Amino acid sequence: MPVPTLIRSEQVGSLLRPAALFTAAEQYDAGELDLAGLRAAQDHAIIKVIERQKNAGIDVLTDGEYRRTGFITGFMDAVDGFAAKRVRVQDWRGGSGSQAASPNIRAVEARLHARDRIASGEAAFLREHADRPFKVTIPGPMLIPTIGWQDGVTDAVYSDRDELIRDAAFILADEIRLLSEEGVRYIQIDSPSYTHWGDPALVQKMRSTGVDPDQLLTSAIAGDNIAFDAAPPDVVTGVHLCRGNSMGRWLAEGGYEPLAERLFTELRCQRLLLEYDSERAGGFEPLRFVPENKIVVLGLISSKTGLLESRDDVLARIDEASKYVPVERLALSPQCGFASSGKGNPITEDDQWRKLELVASIAAQVWPS
Repeated sequence: MPVPTLIRSEQVGSLLRPAALFTAAEQYDAGELDLAGLRAAQDHAIIKVIERQKNAGIDVLTDGEYRRTGFITGFMDAVDGFAAKRVRVQDWRGGSGSQAASPNIRAVEARLHARDRIASGEAAFLREHADRPFKVTIPGPMLIPTIGWQDGVTDAVYSDRDELIRDAAFILADEIRLLSEEGVRYIQIDSPSYTHWGDPALVQKMRSTGVDPDQLLTSAIAGDNIAFDAAPPDVVTGVHLCRGNSMGRWLAEGGYEPLAERLFTELRCQRLLLEYDSERAGGFEPLRFVPENKIVVLGLISSKTGLLESRDDVLARIDEASKYVPVERLALSPQCGFASSGKGNPITEDDQWRKLELVASIAAQVWPS
């Protein structure tokens, strides 16, 4: 199904998983449920969540990423080269301190090699059951060294992060090409690692480990562009940036200014989905670098907390952003998914749907059809 040129309301990707889906996954892991039973549970949950998104009024559907245990695991499950178990911990900020470590962090221990398709099953089911435009999300190449580089392990098979990014990029380009041939008309690359360049502490951490931040940024942009260039002109492409999203926590702090000019102008995508729900994201001034051929999707609604944003406050922030990007090139979304790590943020399903209904209703008010 064609995607409309002007998409005004969307959600980033993941949605809170229902309890029945967690139960099915646990039974499958314990050998009490076969793969067909797990797929049936996922199918049922996806059909229901498609209807909920339609009822909320969101322009573009996703499957909630219900076939994954985390937003990045579709890639790791389809690509050889990752360690079998989680081997490293990320330095999360915020949260209560009682959250478990992310279950989706695995080191790269061998050269990456695609063994299976990354998102073909997700796309096929959406094509069959979505009667309106949908999108498929995949992780960006820069995410692979961000979560998977381990000194003493990864550097035994890759000379540097740039080489790893390039391998991941070509695997993702093949997937995007095939998804496009199969009828997918909106593909989103999740590249939250870019926000690390806006955080002085994380930039210094790169330097302290012998990484040249400028060179790595060049490689990251080049990797995303290798993937984007595999999509034909009639496929909508977008990149999503946030500051980390796992059970209410985050990784980075700081605005887009240090990387905005390069990132916004050099990325060859059509939509920029940008976190803007808290002071951690800084102001809208960096949007002055967005070229005329790109849409900015303002992530003004938090997926980290159940507190519902004020309609007037969101409208005022859209107006503020329009000083740098004309309102006709803006759109609205939550700042990230509601369950990026699989476990979900500290928010109820009712809160989630109220937030998505708010996104859709504000979009209808600001950009009436």
